[in-house]
Amino acid sequence: MNILEKIMQHDSAFSKSERKVAEVILNNPQSAIHSSIATLAKLSGVSEPTVNRFCRRIDTKGYPDFKLHLAQCLANGTPYVNRHVDENDGTEEYTKKIFESTMASLEVARQSVDINAINRAVDLLTQAHKISFFGLGASASVAHDALNKFFRFNVPVVYFEDVLMQRMSCMNCAEGDVVVLISHTGRTKSLVEIAQIARRNDATVVGITSKYSPLAEECNLVLSLEVPEDTDMYMPMASRIAQLTLIDILATGFTLRRGNKFRENLKRVKDTLRGSRFEKRDSDMNKN
Repeated sequence: MNILEKIMQHDSAFSKSERKVAEVILNNPQSAIHSSIATLAKLSGVSEPTVNRFCRRIDTKGYPDFKLHLAQCLANGTPYVNRHVDENDGTEEYTKKIFESTMASLEVARQSVDINAINRAVDLLTQAHKISFFGLGASASVAHDALNKFFRFNVPVVYFEDVLMQRMSCMNCAEGDVVVLISHTGRTKSLVEIAQIARRNDATVVGITSKYSPLAEECNLVLSLEVPEDTDMYMPMASRIAQLTLIDILATGFTLRRGNKFRENLKRVKDTLRGSRFEKRDSDMNKN
């Protein structure tokens, strides 16, 4: 049952105010996709909390999640490209759709994240003797971004995109090492095998992956993000951005956990980079 069918089915359960929201959406669902919560509330003649109650009534987690379900309902998408974009969309239309669907996906991911798991992951990373970041395909770029962030933190960091190098690296793991494996689906056989190798060699394995996936079952700790994206059919986009955001969260937690003295070291790293860049000019800053 899609979201529009669910709205029609729940009609009798809606309050008078919620029914106003339903009518506006059913009359012009395409417009609702591109409306902010404030705009939809105004069009419906209700308050923003009423719109949120309406969204929860139909089993979505809030307005961003509702918009995501509505977009998925209306768009057939372009296979192997993007589920929110149609083949005949113009530049302005597909640009707007991608931004809006990505922002909605990030909000859904934010609401699904387990804060306790993030706190535990930060503990493991700050205490690690060595940290490895591995991913394949689209997730390899996320692992590489993690390397760029963590290598300046004065702890040994390993990154390999090649599967054989990943396997050999995990063969040399030891107790106190942390291996972070990144996979949206958690069904990549090579990464599952790498998790098994790392654990056999006493490393702690953290998975940034789907809950209950084969990879998740082999991890000591799972950081799961709910991103409704079928990467078997479409190019991975929102899931990768959510993963990059989670890496940024872990890096931020790492620096905060290490304290002021550690941040002084980061300042020195930044200072060494200044000579590699041209200074900003006042004329550049004042350009419109």
